[in-house]
Amino acid sequence: MEARITLLPGDGIGPEIVAEAKRVLDTIAEKYSHQFETPSCPMGGNAIDEFGDPLPPQTLETCKASQAILLGAVGGPKWDDPSAKTRPEAGLLQIRKELGLFANLRPIKPYSELLDASPLKREIIEGTDILFFRELTGGIYFGESGRMEHPDGEKAFSVMTYTTSEIARIVRLAAESARNRGGKLTSVDKANVLEVSRLWRQVAADVVKNEFPDIEYEVVLVDAMAMHLISRPSDFDVVVTGNMFGDILTDEGSMLPGSLGLLPSASLGESGPGLYEPIHGSAPDIAGQGIANPLATILATAMLLRHSLQLETEAKAVESAVDRVLAAGHRTADIAAGGNPISTSEMGSFVLQELLA
Repeated sequence: MEARITLLPGDGIGPEIVAEAKRVLDTIAEKYSHQFETPSCPMGGNAIDEFGDPLPPQTLETCKASQAILLGAVGGPKWDDPSAKTRPEAGLLQIRKELGLFANLRPIKPYSELLDASPLKREIIEGTDILFFRELTGGIYFGESGRMEHPDGEKAFSVMTYTTSEIARIVRLAAESARNRGGKLTSVDKANVLEVSRLWRQVAADVVKNEFPDIEYEVVLVDAMAMHLISRPSDFDVVVTGNMFGDILTDEGSMLPGSLGLLPSASLGESGPGLYEPIHGSAPDIAGQGIANPLATILATAMLLRHSLQLETEAKAVESAVDRVLAAGHRTADIAAGGNPISTSEMGSFVLQELLA
């Protein structure tokens, strides 16, 4: 296969972890006789510094001409001024919108070797294997917002809106995944309070009833789901929800495995390139020290191979390599639990060794 995979290293530890993922892509290309072109483009705070824009036009055009995009992380204290004209995170919102990336997939599956690293008891998280589908281009993050004068000083507002088609397409994707996994779909909303959630619940129920009558379906309120995630996470299979609820719940769920450094994500549209990234941030406090965990980015590469390039064998090879590296006891500082940690590049090298074994 010939494919262009655009790299967006970003800020903080982003360049370090993307460098290890690129090594994995190069190794996969060599082992399986593929040709991967991997241009690197600025995005985030570094792009603001150089171009005054977190997503420069040339970066966006390169992404649009790619089969897939691999992102490191964006942001940091340097660009946190709330009065700034733009911020690194604006680039993320823009690229999602420009590429029509309406579905964010986040797997939550603790590794058996690391169950004791979780803040929850082993017996609670054992057997957990959740795939979250978060709607990514609608809801309150993309609704009308602003400020106006008010007798008290100021009044601010952010509007949450969803259309029937926006809800149906994300529920349909999640239901298809549930059908191919454990056969259970959970939809999360706040229909006891929000009108937009009442539409969500209605549309979701119609899609499942008419198109997926063979799967088990349940509805859970978002506040209850926040509790269930830490009390009985192994009860869930595929979970689908809106943008803001998904943002919060997936961050909560990310703590189940014990480290953000192990969890990848994929953002997909109906066509065009998908965007793949680790779920953790740019970690500016450890940037440049060579101690960041690259495994989430490497696992995001596996998702890229699977979902954008349809290379299932190669994706499984990467995931199996990571499994074996962890089973062998290799740990970066975030998961070392008092042991002797290895560096970012050493962890990458161990994965490459397993890929070539």
